[in-house]
Amino acid sequence: MPEASRIRAQALGANALVRVLMAHEMESGQRKDAAGRTVPAWHITEVTVTHNGRTVLSAQWGPSVAKDPYLQFTVRGARAGDRIGISWRDNRGESRSDEALVAAAV
Repeated sequence: MPEASRIRAQALGANALVRVLMAHEMESGQRKDAAGRTVPAWHITEVTVTHNGRTVLSAQWGPSVAKDPYLQFTVRGARAGDRIGISWRDNRGESRSDEALVAAAV
């Protein structure tokens, strides 16, 4: 099973700032190994973000995204205690879903 995504969500007024670090190798399929063979493509293709179960962000990615992708965005109307969920699927059919609570502003 893929490693858990690190999610940090902090309330900022009427919104929440969300930062996500997804652990994934993200191979483009164009790199060659030491023996000169092409390393097969392996990358995240779909990302979905939910706020209290409602989809607020949906993205389709390709092989050009860097290893261990980092995402930062704002969710309007999110408050401390709300749930932010992140799920992704890759081109091999592997998937991961993680969730975090929005923290109160410091």
